[in-house]
Amino acid sequence: MHHGTLSLPARLFLLAWNTHRGKITGAPDLHLAVRAGALAELAQRGVLFEEDRVVTPVIGARTGDTALDALAELIEQSRPRTWRGWLTHRSRGTLSAVRDQLVAHGYLRTERGRVLGLFPARRYALERVGHVEVLHAEALAVLHGKQPVAEVPEEDAALVMCAATGKLRTIVTGKDRRRYRDRIDELTERAGGASPELRAVMENLRKALASAISSAEAARASGGGG
Repeated sequence: MHHGTLSLPARLFLLAWNTHRGKITGAPDLHLAVRAGALAELAQRGVLFEEDRVVTPVIGARTGDTALDALAELIEQSRPRTWRGWLTHRSRGTLSAVRDQLVAHGYLRTERGRVLGLFPARRYALERVGHVEVLHAEALAVLHGKQPVAEVPEEDAALVMCAATGKLRTIVTGKDRRRYRDRIDELTERAGGASPELRAVMENLRKALASAISSAEAARASGGGG
């Protein structure tokens, strides 16, 4: 796992880091954005497809990426769910798996400490700040229209779609979402490439992510957590 070959969910995880403050900021629903990235990549790789709005796996198909394959296996072994269902079902497991990968490959480091001086706690620190700054710059270039949408790689289009819809504010502010609304629509379509079926998957996944984010925000606003 090195820059340029990072999985989509791993790149989303890193994009949430504020490199100046050395921590994740403005991403209260990062687990949803990361799970959306994993679902998008599995669909782009042909491991998942959609049948009557139900996420359907290609039995036995794998990618070689441990976090992605763990999700593919979970989907195989579970009852059928929609995109919305798979965004929320055990989604923090994908977040943890991606974080462990990034530690193993030197993007993050683990720091041990104690809460209130008593309880053991594990914290994570950004190790490769320069790499993450490059990821930020690349994602912003895609969002801001530095190249025609037709020339944006499909995985980069999916990355920005998930970052924008998942409200990763290190990359896409609320103002940006309004200003670049048409661009984000076009990137969502681009994420599906030339396949009408995959384009429909990306649009439905985006709608499901927006719905999941809205529900999480509503739960926090009402004091129900999220």
